Amino acid sequence: MFLGLWLGLCLQARAAGPSEISDMRLEHADEGFFLSASLRFDLPTLAEDALQKGIPMYFITEAEVLRERWYWYDQQVVKATRHMRLSFQPLTRRWRLNVSPTPFEGNGLGVVLGQNFDQLADALAAMQRIARWKIAEPGIIDPRARYQVQLRLWLDLSQLPRPLQIGAMGRSGWNLSLERSQRFAPESGR
Repeated sequence: MFLGLWLGLCLQARAAGPSEISDMRLEHADEGFFLSASLRFDLPTLAEDALQKGIPMYFITEAEVLRERWYWYDQQVVKATRHMRLSFQPLTRRWRLNVSPTPFEGNGLGVVLGQNFDQLADALAAMQRIARWKIAEPGIIDPRARYQVQLRLWLDLSQLPRPLQIGAMGRSGWNLSLERSQRFAPESGR
């Protein structure tokens, strides 16, 4: 019985399609430093199954700006983080995406931006589009220096309920991680 259940779960884990961060744009304006990008990924099958059963999934998007230095390791200038909580409400058959600059706490969602969607594809499309995300305040970026910007997105398994955390560790059916680096020189506008 247990072997059959285990084989069934292993067969459910499908190979995810191509995951990538494309069209990453960086903009240095008077108001600050902005990042825009298009992400492409498929939800892992096990995560989608858990969502259908009403278990929320948590995602973290992180942008890190490093100042390039020839004489030492690159210096971290700023790190911006965006937390997303995707959930399905079985009674209303609607998807909800909450976005917050701070981690979600166990006692509530805090101050977040929430959107409702009728289809999972619409909610994923909203997650995969980053438009003018302010990752640094004005004055932090030196226009004469060169920078490396690293953008990452991953499924935060530490926010899953304990029984799922134990089963998810080391299983490829839960893996979702994207990463891209790009150089940026504010003076040239690239």
